[in-house]
Amino acid sequence: MTLNRRLGIRHPLILAPMAGGPSTPALAAAVSEAGGLGSYGAAYLPAGQVREIIRAIRAGTSRPFAINLFVDDGVAAEPAALAAAQDRLAPYRAELGLPPLAPHGLQVPLAQVFPVLLEEKVPVFSFTFGIPSREILDACRGAGIFTLGTATCVAEARALEEAGVDAICAQGAEAGGHRGTFDRDAEPPLVGTLALVPQLIDAVQVPIVAAGGIMDGRGVAAALTLGASAVSLGTAFLLCPEAGTSAPYRAALKAARDDGTVITRAFSGRAARGLANRFTREMSGAALAPWPVQNALTREIRAAAARAGEAGFLSLWAGQAAALARELPAKELLAIIMREAEDALSQAASGLKPEARSLTPEACTPWPSSSSPSSPACSSAASTR
Repeated sequence: MTLNRRLGIRHPLILAPMAGGPSTPALAAAVSEAGGLGSYGAAYLPAGQVREIIRAIRAGTSRPFAINLFVDDGVAAEPAALAAAQDRLAPYRAELGLPPLAPHGLQVPLAQVFPVLLEEKVPVFSFTFGIPSREILDACRGAGIFTLGTATCVAEARALEEAGVDAICAQGAEAGGHRGTFDRDAEPPLVGTLALVPQLIDAVQVPIVAAGGIMDGRGVAAALTLGASAVSLGTAFLLCPEAGTSAPYRAALKAARDDGTVITRAFSGRAARGLANRFTREMSGAALAPWPVQNALTREIRAAAARAGEAGFLSLWAGQAAALARELPAKELLAIIMREAEDALSQAASGLKPEARSLTPEACTPWPSSSSPSSPACSSAASTR
Protein backbone atom coordinates (compact mmCIF):
# COMPACT_ATOMS: atom_id res chain seq x y z
CA MET A 1 0.00 0.00 0.00
CA THR A 2 1.36 3.43 -0.94
CA LEU A 3 2.08 6.02 1.73
CA ASN A 4 -0.59 8.27 0.21
CA ARG A 5 -3.20 5.59 0.75
CA ARG A 6 -2.01 4.77 4.25
CA LEU A 7 -2.21 8.43 5.22
CA GLY A 8 -5.46 9.02 3.35
CA ILE A 9 -4.08 11.88 1.25
CA ARG A 10 -4.22 12.62 -2.49
CA HIS A 11 -0.82 14.24 -2.90
CA PRO A 12 2.54 13.06 -1.50
CA LEU A 13 3.07 16.36 0.29
CA ILE A 14 3.23 16.93 4.03
CA LEU A 15 3.25 20.35 5.65
CA ALA A 16 6.22 20.49 7.98
CA PRO A 17 5.32 21.31 11.59
CA MET A 18 6.52 24.79 12.52
CA ALA A 19 6.20 25.28 16.26
CA GLY A 20 6.44 28.65 17.92
CA GLY A 21 4.14 30.73 15.74
CA PRO A 22 4.00 29.79 12.04
CA SER A 23 1.84 26.71 12.65
CA THR A 24 -1.86 27.54 12.78
CA PRO A 25 -5.01 25.42 12.63
CA ALA A 26 -5.99 27.32 9.49
CA LEU A 27 -2.75 26.44 7.69
CA ALA A 28 -2.89 22.78 8.69
CA ALA A 29 -6.54 22.52 7.64
CA ALA A 30 -5.91 24.27 4.32
CA VAL A 31 -3.12 21.87 3.35
CA SER A 32 -5.22 18.86 4.33
CA GLU A 33 -8.22 20.18 2.42
CA ALA A 34 -6.01 20.65 -0.64
CA GLY A 35 -5.07 16.98 -0.58
CA GLY A 36 -1.83 17.02 1.39
CA LEU A 37 -1.23 16.23 5.05
CA GLY A 38 -1.51 19.31 7.22
CA SER A 39 0.64 19.43 10.35
CA TYR A 40 0.72 21.50 13.51
CA GLY A 41 3.86 21.97 15.59
CA ALA A 42 2.49 21.79 19.14
CA ALA A 43 5.72 21.09 21.02
CA TYR A 44 5.68 24.12 23.32
CA LEU A 45 2.02 24.02 24.29
CA PRO A 46 0.21 22.64 27.36
CA ALA A 47 -2.21 19.74 26.98
CA GLY A 48 -5.36 21.85 27.14
CA GLN A 49 -4.23 24.16 24.36
CA VAL A 50 -3.20 21.22 22.20
CA ARG A 51 -6.70 19.81 22.56
CA GLU A 52 -8.19 23.12 21.46
CA ILE A 53 -5.91 23.20 18.42
CA ILE A 54 -6.84 19.67 17.38
CA ARG A 55 -10.50 20.57 17.53
CA ALA A 56 -9.88 23.80 15.62
CA ILE A 57 -8.16 21.85 12.82
CA ARG A 58 -11.09 19.42 12.72
CA ALA A 59 -13.45 22.37 12.41
CA GLY A 60 -11.60 23.33 9.22
CA THR A 61 -11.22 19.90 7.63
CA SER A 62 -12.49 16.36 7.86
CA ARG A 63 -9.29 15.06 6.28
CA PRO A 64 -6.26 13.55 8.07
CA PHE A 65 -3.67 15.78 9.74
CA ALA A 66 -0.63 15.43 12.01
CA ILE A 67 0.30 16.81 15.40
CA ASN A 68 4.03 17.13 16.05
CA LEU A 69 5.72 16.99 19.46
CA PHE A 70 9.32 16.98 20.67
CA VAL A 71 10.66 13.81 22.27
CA ASP A 72 13.47 15.56 24.15
CA ASP A 73 12.08 17.21 27.28
CA GLY A 74 15.46 18.77 27.97
CA VAL A 75 17.32 19.40 31.22
CA ALA A 76 17.39 22.08 33.87
CA ALA A 77 20.22 24.59 33.86
CA GLU A 78 22.89 24.61 36.54
CA PRO A 79 22.69 27.87 38.56
CA ALA A 80 25.99 29.20 37.18
CA ALA A 81 25.02 28.45 33.57
CA LEU A 82 21.62 30.03 34.09
CA ALA A 83 23.13 33.18 35.58
CA ALA A 84 25.67 33.47 32.77
CA ALA A 85 22.98 33.10 30.12
CA GLN A 86 20.76 35.66 31.80
CA ASP A 87 23.64 38.12 32.06
CA ARG A 88 24.42 37.70 28.37
CA LEU A 89 20.80 38.37 27.40
CA ALA A 90 20.28 41.31 29.75
CA PRO A 91 21.42 44.01 27.25
CA TYR A 92 18.93 42.79 24.66
CA ARG A 93 16.13 42.76 27.21
CA ALA A 94 17.00 46.31 28.23
CA GLU A 95 17.04 47.44 24.60
CA LEU A 96 13.53 46.03 24.15
CA GLY A 97 12.23 47.50 27.42
CA LEU A 98 12.11 44.20 29.31
CA PRO A 99 13.26 43.61 32.91
CA PRO A 100 16.80 42.24 33.23
CA LEU A 101 15.93 38.72 34.40
CA ALA A 102 13.91 36.45 32.15
CA PRO A 103 11.45 33.86 33.41
CA HIS A 104 12.59 30.36 32.65
CA GLY A 105 11.52 26.74 32.90
CA LEU A 106 11.26 23.49 31.04
CA GLN A 107 8.75 22.81 28.31
CA VAL A 108 5.68 20.68 28.92
CA PRO A 109 6.87 17.02 28.98
CA LEU A 110 5.83 14.78 26.12
CA ALA A 111 4.22 12.35 28.56
CA GLN A 112 1.81 15.07 29.73
CA VAL A 113 0.67 16.08 26.25
CA PHE A 114 0.60 12.77 24.39
CA PRO A 115 -2.57 11.45 26.12
CA VAL A 116 -4.50 14.26 24.42
CA LEU A 117 -3.54 12.84 21.02
CA LEU A 118 -4.94 9.47 22.08
CA GLU A 119 -8.13 10.93 23.47
CA GLU A 120 -8.72 13.06 20.40
CA LYS A 121 -7.81 10.18 18.05
CA VAL A 122 -5.30 12.23 16.06
CA PRO A 123 -4.66 10.52 12.68
CA VAL A 124 -0.88 11.10 12.61
CA PHE A 125 1.64 11.64 15.41
CA SER A 126 4.94 13.05 14.13
CA PHE A 127 7.89 13.71 16.37
CA THR A 128 11.50 14.85 16.42
CA PHE A 129 14.58 14.88 18.71
CA GLY A 130 14.54 11.14 19.29
CA ILE A 131 12.22 8.18 19.79
CA PRO A 132 9.20 8.13 22.14
CA SER A 133 8.93 5.44 24.77
CA ARG A 134 7.75 1.96 23.87
CA GLU A 135 4.55 2.66 25.82
CA ILE A 136 3.75 5.67 23.64
CA LEU A 137 4.46 3.85 20.38
CA ASP A 138 2.47 0.81 21.52
CA ALA A 139 -0.43 3.11 22.39
CA CYS A 140 -0.28 4.60 18.88
CA ARG A 141 -0.39 1.16 17.29
CA GLY A 142 -3.30 0.17 19.49
CA ALA A 143 -5.22 3.32 18.57
CA GLY A 144 -4.40 3.17 14.86
CA ILE A 145 -2.36 6.38 14.99
CA PHE A 146 0.24 6.62 12.20
CA THR A 147 3.72 7.48 13.52
CA LEU A 148 6.29 9.58 11.66
CA GLY A 149 9.74 10.05 13.18
CA THR A 150 12.62 12.30 12.12
CA ALA A 151 16.12 11.15 11.20
CA THR A 152 19.15 13.19 10.18
CA CYS A 153 21.42 10.20 9.50
CA VAL A 154 21.29 6.48 8.78
CA ALA A 155 21.90 5.43 12.40
CA GLU A 156 18.88 7.41 13.59
CA ALA A 157 16.71 5.98 10.81
CA ARG A 158 17.66 2.43 11.75
CA ALA A 159 16.84 3.10 15.39
CA LEU A 160 13.43 4.51 14.41
CA GLU A 161 12.67 1.49 12.26
CA GLU A 162 13.68 -0.88 15.04
CA ALA A 163 11.30 0.97 17.37
CA GLY A 164 8.48 0.27 14.91
CA VAL A 165 7.62 3.68 13.47
CA ASP A 166 5.44 3.70 10.36
CA ALA A 167 7.54 6.16 8.31
CA ILE A 168 10.64 8.30 8.64
CA CYS A 169 11.20 11.92 7.68
CA ALA A 170 14.70 12.30 6.24
CA GLN A 171 15.69 15.79 7.35
CA GLY A 172 18.43 17.03 5.08
CA ALA A 173 20.94 19.67 6.12
CA GLU A 174 19.11 22.29 4.02
CA ALA A 175 15.98 22.16 6.19
CA GLY A 176 14.88 25.15 8.23
CA GLY A 177 14.18 25.03 11.94
CA HIS A 178 15.58 22.73 14.58
CA ARG A 179 17.78 19.86 13.54
CA GLY A 180 16.09 16.60 14.50
CA THR A 181 19.35 15.12 15.79
CA PHE A 182 18.74 12.77 18.73
CA ASP A 183 21.70 13.97 20.82
CA ARG A 184 21.01 17.56 21.83
CA ASP A 185 24.67 18.27 22.65
CA ALA A 186 26.30 16.70 19.60
CA GLU A 187 27.19 18.62 16.49
CA PRO A 188 24.34 17.69 14.14
CA PRO A 189 25.17 15.62 11.06
CA LEU A 190 24.64 17.94 8.13
CA VAL A 191 23.93 15.42 5.39
CA GLY A 192 22.21 17.07 2.42
CA THR A 193 18.79 15.89 1.29
CA LEU A 194 20.10 14.62 -2.04
CA ALA A 195 22.63 12.42 -0.23
CA LEU A 196 20.51 11.45 2.78
CA VAL A 197 17.31 10.23 1.10
CA PRO A 198 18.78 7.40 -1.01
CA GLN A 199 20.98 6.23 1.85
CA LEU A 200 17.98 5.99 4.19
CA ILE A 201 15.96 4.22 1.52
CA ASP A 202 18.72 1.63 1.21
CA ALA A 203 19.09 1.29 4.99
CA VAL A 204 15.47 0.78 6.09
CA GLN A 205 12.26 -0.77 4.78
CA VAL A 206 9.73 1.82 5.98
CA PRO A 207 8.64 4.71 3.71
CA ILE A 208 10.88 7.78 3.60
CA VAL A 209 9.61 11.36 3.52
CA ALA A 210 12.16 13.82 2.11
CA ALA A 211 12.63 17.18 3.81
CA GLY A 212 15.08 20.03 3.40
CA GLY A 213 15.42 22.64 0.68
CA ILE A 214 12.27 21.57 -1.19
CA MET A 215 10.31 24.65 -2.22
CA ASP A 216 8.62 23.88 -5.52
CA GLY A 217 7.67 21.09 -7.91
CA ARG A 218 11.24 20.64 -9.10
CA GLY A 219 12.30 19.68 -5.60
CA VAL A 220 9.28 17.41 -5.18
CA ALA A 221 10.08 15.63 -8.45
CA ALA A 222 13.72 15.23 -7.47
CA ALA A 223 12.84 13.70 -4.10
CA LEU A 224 10.31 11.30 -5.62
CA THR A 225 12.84 10.31 -8.27
CA LEU A 226 15.31 9.49 -5.49
CA GLY A 227 12.73 7.07 -4.12
CA ALA A 228 11.04 9.11 -1.41
CA SER A 229 7.39 8.21 -0.83
CA ALA A 230 6.48 11.82 -0.03
CA VAL A 231 8.00 15.21 0.70
CA SER A 232 7.74 17.61 3.62
CA LEU A 233 7.73 21.36 3.01
CA GLY A 234 7.79 24.06 5.68
CA THR A 235 9.60 27.20 4.53
CA ALA A 236 7.60 27.12 1.28
CA PHE A 237 4.41 27.80 3.28
CA LEU A 238 5.71 30.53 5.59
CA LEU A 239 4.40 33.35 3.37
CA CYS A 240 0.92 31.86 3.04
CA PRO A 241 -1.75 34.13 4.57
CA GLU A 242 -2.91 31.23 6.77
CA ALA A 243 0.53 30.94 8.42
CA GLY A 244 1.21 32.64 11.73
CA THR A 245 4.45 34.16 10.43
CA SER A 246 4.92 37.63 11.94
CA ALA A 247 5.24 40.74 9.77
CA PRO A 248 9.00 41.24 10.35
CA TYR A 249 9.57 37.52 9.76
CA ARG A 250 7.71 37.76 6.44
CA ALA A 251 9.75 40.79 5.42
CA ALA A 252 12.98 38.97 6.18
CA LEU A 253 11.88 35.96 4.13
CA LYS A 254 11.11 38.18 1.14
CA ALA A 255 14.65 39.53 1.32
CA ALA A 256 16.26 36.08 1.79
CA ARG A 257 19.32 35.07 -0.21
CA ASP A 258 20.71 31.67 -1.12
CA ASP A 259 23.59 32.11 1.34
CA GLY A 260 21.59 33.79 4.08
CA THR A 261 20.99 30.98 6.59
CA VAL A 262 23.08 29.74 9.50
CA ILE A 263 22.97 26.93 12.05
CA THR A 264 22.64 28.46 15.51
CA ARG A 265 21.94 27.43 19.11
CA ALA A 266 21.50 31.02 20.28
CA PHE A 267 17.72 30.99 20.56
CA SER A 268 16.98 27.60 22.10
CA GLY A 269 20.17 25.79 23.04
CA ARG A 270 19.57 23.27 20.23
CA ALA A 271 20.99 23.53 16.74
CA ALA A 272 18.58 25.09 14.25
CA ARG A 273 18.76 26.65 10.78
CA GLY A 274 17.44 30.15 10.21
CA LEU A 275 18.14 33.43 8.49
CA ALA A 276 21.20 35.15 9.90
CA ASN A 277 20.47 38.33 11.83
CA ARG A 278 21.93 40.52 14.53
CA PHE A 279 21.15 38.04 17.31
CA THR A 280 22.76 35.04 15.60
CA ARG A 281 25.87 37.08 14.83
CA GLU A 282 26.32 38.69 18.25
CA MET A 283 25.46 35.52 20.19
CA SER A 284 27.93 33.34 18.32
CA GLY A 285 30.14 31.72 20.94
CA ALA A 286 28.17 33.25 23.84
CA ALA A 287 27.30 31.47 27.07
CA LEU A 288 24.04 29.59 26.59
CA ALA A 289 21.71 27.71 28.88
CA PRO A 290 20.85 24.16 27.80
CA TRP A 291 17.77 23.15 25.83
CA PRO A 292 15.02 24.11 26.51
CA VAL A 293 15.96 26.66 29.17
CA GLN A 294 17.67 28.87 26.58
CA ASN A 295 14.45 28.80 24.58
CA ALA A 296 12.52 30.03 27.61
CA LEU A 297 15.09 32.74 28.30
CA THR A 298 14.79 34.17 24.78
CA ARG A 299 11.01 33.82 24.46
CA GLU A 300 10.18 37.30 25.76
CA ILE A 301 12.93 38.82 23.61
CA ARG A 302 11.46 37.24 20.50
CA ALA A 303 7.91 38.25 21.41
CA ALA A 304 8.91 41.85 22.12
CA ALA A 305 10.89 42.01 18.87
CA ALA A 306 7.91 40.76 16.87
CA ARG A 307 5.69 43.43 18.42
CA ALA A 308 8.28 46.08 17.62
CA GLY A 309 8.76 44.85 14.06
CA GLU A 310 12.44 44.13 14.80
CA ALA A 311 13.63 41.09 12.86
CA GLY A 312 17.12 41.30 14.34
CA PHE A 313 16.02 39.48 17.49
CA LEU A 314 13.69 36.90 15.92
CA SER A 315 14.33 33.21 15.35
CA LEU A 316 13.81 33.39 11.60
CA TRP A 317 13.73 29.65 10.97
CA ALA A 318 14.06 28.97 7.26
CA GLY A 319 15.66 26.48 4.88
CA GLN A 320 18.45 27.20 2.44
CA ALA A 321 16.03 27.75 -0.44
CA ALA A 322 13.99 30.40 1.39
CA ALA A 323 14.47 32.84 -1.48
CA LEU A 324 12.08 30.67 -3.53
CA ALA A 325 9.15 31.23 -1.13
CA ARG A 326 5.91 32.45 -2.73
CA GLU A 327 3.17 34.51 -1.15
CA LEU A 328 0.07 32.50 -2.06
CA PRO A 329 -2.86 30.89 -0.24
CA ALA A 330 -1.94 27.38 0.88
CA LYS A 331 -4.47 25.64 -1.36
CA GLU A 332 -3.26 27.51 -4.43
CA LEU A 333 0.40 27.00 -3.56
CA LEU A 334 -0.01 23.26 -3.08
CA ALA A 335 -1.83 22.90 -6.41
CA ILE A 336 0.91 24.83 -8.23
CA ILE A 337 3.66 22.77 -6.60
CA MET A 338 2.03 19.51 -7.62
CA ARG A 339 1.53 20.73 -11.22
CA GLU A 340 5.18 21.76 -11.31
CA ALA A 341 6.18 18.33 -10.03
CA GLU A 342 4.16 16.59 -12.73
CA ASP A 343 5.76 18.78 -15.39
CA ALA A 344 9.25 18.16 -14.00
CA LEU A 345 8.73 14.40 -13.88
CA SER A 346 7.35 14.43 -17.41
CA GLN A 347 10.31 16.41 -18.70
CA ALA A 348 12.73 14.10 -16.90
CA ALA A 349 11.05 11.04 -18.40
CA SER A 350 11.26 12.56 -21.88
CA GLY A 351 14.92 13.33 -21.39
CA LEU A 352 15.65 9.71 -20.52
CA LYS A 353 14.10 8.27 -23.68
CA PRO A 354 16.77 6.80 -25.98
CA GLU A 355 15.60 8.80 -28.97
CA ALA A 356 15.62 12.04 -27.00
CA ARG A 357 19.30 12.10 -26.12
CA SER A 358 22.15 10.21 -27.76
CA LEU A 359 25.89 10.34 -27.74
CA THR A 360 27.94 9.55 -30.82
CA PRO A 361 31.72 9.47 -31.31
CA GLU A 362 31.39 12.64 -33.35
CA ALA A 363 29.85 14.37 -30.32
CA CYS A 364 32.96 13.81 -28.26
CA THR A 365 35.77 16.30 -28.57
CA PRO A 366 39.04 16.57 -26.63
CA TRP A 367 39.29 18.80 -23.61
CA PRO A 368 41.16 22.07 -24.15
CA SER A 369 44.92 21.73 -23.96
CA SER A 370 44.95 22.97 -20.35
CA SER A 371 43.07 19.83 -19.29
CA SER A 372 44.04 16.20 -19.44
CA PRO A 373 44.34 15.23 -23.13
CA SER A 374 43.03 11.75 -22.39
CA SER A 375 39.70 12.98 -20.97
CA PRO A 376 36.98 13.46 -23.58
CA ALA A 377 34.32 16.15 -23.32
CA CYS A 378 30.98 14.87 -24.58
CA SER A 379 28.13 17.05 -25.69
CA SER A 380 24.70 15.90 -26.78
CA ALA A 381 24.40 15.33 -30.49
CA ALA A 382 20.65 15.65 -30.27
CA SER A 383 18.56 17.03 -27.46
CA THR A 384 14.87 17.60 -27.05
CA ARG A 385 13.15 19.51 -24.31
